[in-house]
Amino acid sequence: MASKKISMAVIKRLPRYHRYLNYLLELGIKRVSSKELSTRMGITASQIRQDLNCFGGFGQQGYGYNVESLYTEIGNILGINKTFNCIIVGAGNMGQALANYGNFEKRGFKIIGVFDVSPDIIGRKIKDLEVRSLNEIDDFVVLNKVDIAMLCVPYRETAALADRIAKLGVRGLWNFSPMDLKIPYDVIVENVHLSDSLMVLGYKLNDRFPRE
Repeated sequence: MASKKISMAVIKRLPRYHRYLNYLLELGIKRVSSKELSTRMGITASQIRQDLNCFGGFGQQGYGYNVESLYTEIGNILGINKTFNCIIVGAGNMGQALANYGNFEKRGFKIIGVFDVSPDIIGRKIKDLEVRSLNEIDDFVVLNKVDIAMLCVPYRETAALADRIAKLGVRGLWNFSPMDLKIPYDVIVENVHLSDSLMVLGYKLNDRFPRE
């Protein structure tokens, strides 16, 4: 499976499947068809079957999908069965919100360190973590085998900081800065721009319910 090229559009739908299947488990539903998933998710049944067939199928004709089994298999594909050590760089509003979010660890993403440059923030506790000085990050990353760095820093600092962290061996960057970050190393970058999603919502509202 690792050698097979899967469309990024398919990959981005997998967390949605995982989330809906978790909801079905909570309702005590043991079996679901692609048609039933389609109704709940707003994705065609054909698309659902095509997506899952990229990874071997999992369903049986006339039977549908075993909810618990499919939930587990998609979780394995997404790496939820593993634990990733994560750090947050930038302990402002966004960094603090990420540190306080409880569901990351349930999905295998363990936040083990928070870093900042501000003397007013260094030494404070966010949840159970004390904010460390950015000067400590090099040794911390190496000693704790950090997999992912969550970047919540200003635009002008993003590129240099990402370069520094990548050189320490971190292989995943979750970037919340305004910059669309690109790294010339073997590092995976996921750029997140929350305002983009909000502006798309604004467009849809304006398109459907135009103001005079």
